[in-house]
Amino acid sequence: MPRKALIVWGGWEGHEPKKCADRFEPFLREQGFDVTVSNSLDSYLDEPFIRSLSLVVPIWTMGTISKEQEQGLLSAVESGVGIAGWHGGMGDSFRNNPSYQFMVGGQWVAHPGNILRYKVRITRSDDPIVKGLRDFEMESEQYYLHVDPSNEVLATTTFTGEHTEWIAGCVMPVVWKRRWGQGRVFYSSLGHVAKDFDTFEAAEIVRRGMLWAAR
Repeated sequence: MPRKALIVWGGWEGHEPKKCADRFEPFLREQGFDVTVSNSLDSYLDEPFIRSLSLVVPIWTMGTISKEQEQGLLSAVESGVGIAGWHGGMGDSFRNNPSYQFMVGGQWVAHPGNILRYKVRITRSDDPIVKGLRDFEMESEQYYLHVDPSNEVLATTTFTGEHTEWIAGCVMPVVWKRRWGQGRVFYSSLGHVAKDFDTFEAAEIVRRGMLWAAR
């Protein structure tokens, strides 16, 4: 039986959720997953289905999630279903839901300077998600997040303070992994729009992160 993955896309269109879903769906299929793509949070209400998954890939910025939808997702991950996502599609999904943010391990709060060039530094070269990758540059939003100190951080970025002087020198996690119950959680702050994944490292980190998270 092939492993099953669910991609759920929607929310704010500025993050190109459908294009991002289209970007990674073929990869999961190539890896042997039976992939379901949905644009409804009601997918989290089907308990037998969601608990049968190996992986959930949420691509949903802002918006609202019902108590029942949220509980369906969190319970599935706690039971062992992996979850992997990026940027606002996972790190700025539901601003009124601290339990969801606790599961993710962080929440977006700012991107000073908007689109700019910045460096991503690999900090755990022995980890399979980033092994063999070198430090690289992005031209995109540099995410400032409120983060959980229990995250296992794999890559960081440093703010110059050019646009917000009081955070000069702040080292911010970019890529991390963690657990939620029995489930593996992967997050990368890279990927504002689909073309950001033309940067090899940004896309490769997500590909590896999905495979790591999937049970």
